[in-house]
Amino acid sequence: MRWQKPLAAAVVLTALTTSLTASATSSGGGVCSPDATFLGFSDALDKTTFDGQPVAGLSAMNLTGPHSAIALVDNVGTTPARVFDLTVHSKPTTVGVDGMTILKRPDGTPYTGGDFDGEGLVVERGNHTILATSEREPSIRRFRLSDGLQIGELPVPARFQVAPAGEATNNATFESLAASRDGLSLYAGMEGPLASDGTDANNRTRNRIIRYFGLPGHGYRPVAQYAYRPDPGLALDDLGWVSPTELVSMERTFTPGVGNTIRVFTVSLRRATDVTKVASLAAAPESVFLQKKLLFDLVNCPPSGAVAKQPQPNPLLDNVEALAVGGYLPDGRRQLYLLSDDNNNATQITRFYSLAVDLQ
Repeated sequence: MRWQKPLAAAVVLTALTTSLTASATSSGGGVCSPDATFLGFSDALDKTTFDGQPVAGLSAMNLTGPHSAIALVDNVGTTPARVFDLTVHSKPTTVGVDGMTILKRPDGTPYTGGDFDGEGLVVERGNHTILATSEREPSIRRFRLSDGLQIGELPVPARFQVAPAGEATNNATFESLAASRDGLSLYAGMEGPLASDGTDANNRTRNRIIRYFGLPGHGYRPVAQYAYRPDPGLALDDLGWVSPTELVSMERTFTPGVGNTIRVFTVSLRRATDVTKVASLAAAPESVFLQKKLLFDLVNCPPSGAVAKQPQPNPLLDNVEALAVGGYLPDGRRQLYLLSDDNNNATQITRFYSLAVDLQ
């Protein structure tokens, strides 16, 4: 979802490749919370291009190896829908682009912002295909990475369609997508609530996460729905898979003149209740909602030399939309990467973040 509208035309620097040396990098890390340590950031991608296309609007990221990832562009306007191949390193924190794939309709023509708003991303096992969500309908489409051609689409329950076809609100549907390590389970998270679920008296929305079951590269079907409640005023922004009993979630909001709020939580799937047949979460007991615990609030991480282009409570903050859980670090903690979406806006930054988190 595009939380901030462009205030001025973005300044795009022409470059066929982006450098692994950041134009702005952290001066050091530090503690964000008892369970999270900030390792660094890089602004190397900000206002750059690759093969003639802006490296901007990055709203989802999936790791494909220890030092490689794929990032999805969201609402792309008249430019083609696309994903970028990234080279990533944790410490020192560096990032660069070394490839791009244009995402195409089944007839071979490129998707654009007119019919594709990419928000959630899963690279399927084998790294030959991806699943990408679009908030518009919503949809979950499968694309080949070899040529970007759409080769499939997952079923979406009717009530999750945008009104009047269903109960969802435009620009508040499938913002996140995560896959289990074996690829058998997918988790598609709604950014906002269905009309029948609504918002409580404390300004907390009642969201749903659909669990799909299937085989990577083949068919999936919805098998369960889970109830998720973001913090007051925040929206569910991204999900990452940790284990069969745990996810991580990221929540976000933006307040003009103040800045962004970015919080990351651990989410327990133990004793998760299937709410598929629950007509309205407004009448559901507290026990049906997934239990979550704050892992860290990005505002509490050390600024580390970051500079903001607009008011922020911490200059490190920006419109963070992408989260990716990495492997184990030598001390037993997990690697966690974040990536911000600059919305092609001159007052926002495409920023790459690296953290070490305790998910035990």
